[in-house]
Amino acid sequence: VLRRNASSSTDGAVFGLTNLLDCVVRKLEKTLLAFTFIAVAGFGIFAPVSAEAERLRAPATVQRFYEIRNGALAWTGSANAAAYRKLVDAIQAAQLHGLDPADYHLAELKNATPSKGDANLDRTATDAYLTLAAHLLSGRLDPVSIEPDWTAARRGRDLAAYLESSLGHGAIADSLEALAPTQRGYRDLRRALAQYREIAQRGGWPSIDGGATIRVGDSGPRVVQLRKRLAATGDLDDQGTYPDLFDEGLAEAVRRFQQRANLQPDGVVGAKTLAQLNKSIDERIAQIRANMERWRWLPDDLGQRHIRVNIADFRLEAHADGKVERTHEIIVGRLYRKTPIFSGTMTYLVLNPWWETPPNLAAKDKLPAFRKDPQSVKTLGFQVINRSGELVDPQTIDWNTVPATNFPYRIRQAPGPENALGDVKFMFPNRHNVYLHDTPTRGLFAQTRRDFSSGCVRVQNPLDLAAWVLSDTPDWADEKIHSVAAGNTETRVTLKTAIPVHILYWTVVSDDTTTVRFVDDIYQRDQALIAALDR
Repeated sequence: VLRRNASSSTDGAVFGLTNLLDCVVRKLEKTLLAFTFIAVAGFGIFAPVSAEAERLRAPATVQRFYEIRNGALAWTGSANAAAYRKLVDAIQAAQLHGLDPADYHLAELKNATPSKGDANLDRTATDAYLTLAAHLLSGRLDPVSIEPDWTAARRGRDLAAYLESSLGHGAIADSLEALAPTQRGYRDLRRALAQYREIAQRGGWPSIDGGATIRVGDSGPRVVQLRKRLAATGDLDDQGTYPDLFDEGLAEAVRRFQQRANLQPDGVVGAKTLAQLNKSIDERIAQIRANMERWRWLPDDLGQRHIRVNIADFRLEAHADGKVERTHEIIVGRLYRKTPIFSGTMTYLVLNPWWETPPNLAAKDKLPAFRKDPQSVKTLGFQVINRSGELVDPQTIDWNTVPATNFPYRIRQAPGPENALGDVKFMFPNRHNVYLHDTPTRGLFAQTRRDFSSGCVRVQNPLDLAAWVLSDTPDWADEKIHSVAAGNTETRVTLKTAIPVHILYWTVVSDDTTTVRFVDDIYQRDQALIAALDR
């Protein structure tokens, strides 16, 4: 708690106490290690870990599985040979999910002879099944180790009992497949993984030499490279009469690629487009694998009606009964104020909201603006409140003498055309103090890359989203929403039915035309996930 507070505090005492506690913790760790060594070496308190337990990845679940079976072997011996072969085949098929079959004892199982009853081999096979099952069910990695803010509920199951039931039905491969996510997004990624691996087997695609921007009318060897690159991914069917000429057909293929990469679809190959074109086939395959892992971190049921935000795609989707009913462009947090990844539950919305400016934003953003133009306090509709809770006339304040450290005022902005939250904010209480809201700077939605906020998610056409959110809330028809929003009175509306909200981060997403779209990894989160998957 102190460390978390210290990260946002300017109080020297907090920092000092945190450093002192860190020293104490290090001393305690050394002391505990010393006592542990004495206990193990001198008193034998801890039972030694067997070599087999160290080799197995899920020893506790393996043990419970055999307790369910009263110790009976499951994979070895002549009666179990068919199940053993099915298991080996299922492990090899793990690659279809972007997982590495070698992680599940594949080499040992393929080289062993299961016809004779072998307890050690049997336990290895069980460990392979249970580990693969766990990875398909809830991911190979703990999401919090990659995304510290992750709070979505993960899928769980009694896998020891599940395996026992699956063996009884002889459904080894099917039982493992049934544990993988069933949502369309995961299925599309799985198909894309197979497609891109097939492209890799054909040699991938050529890179395009660096140089000046390429556009319609240009010619030369770089245009030939561009044609071959776009043909490899199906963006270009016809190589044209003059392969070295950048014609309008090639420009249209470039626009298709740019749309899929969240780039400005201008048909011109500049530096940003060239960088995306030159992503290698191996990089794209790794990116698909990373996003499949993100899907495995999610629960089966995201909510019958739910809102799904993809930070990297600058896109919000309103889902109901398995279908996307609305989509909205969004603005997300800047690189130094990243929008966190988490799930929450929307319980109410506020029309014409006051904006209670967070203290850090008041000190970092508003104070410099007030120093530059003291009249902006009034023109932008701000109120200034002192620590006693009393309103202060801003014209009596010399903002140049107000310290940013230990900022002494509370700042809030009245409803109106300049209000930072616009006409509506959607509330799903969370520890990040992040929510969805309108914005007065609506012109920013015209940008392709939209990471301009201080962490919250700004929504285009938010009153249309409000109508969807309130569609089953009595007495809140579309006309009433717009009528109330046209005024200046803050109005809180409680939802009849709470709506799950998932703030997520995917850099490969479903696409109706080309199976998937690759979007820019704006927060540079893919590499850490890919590296962890490969370890």
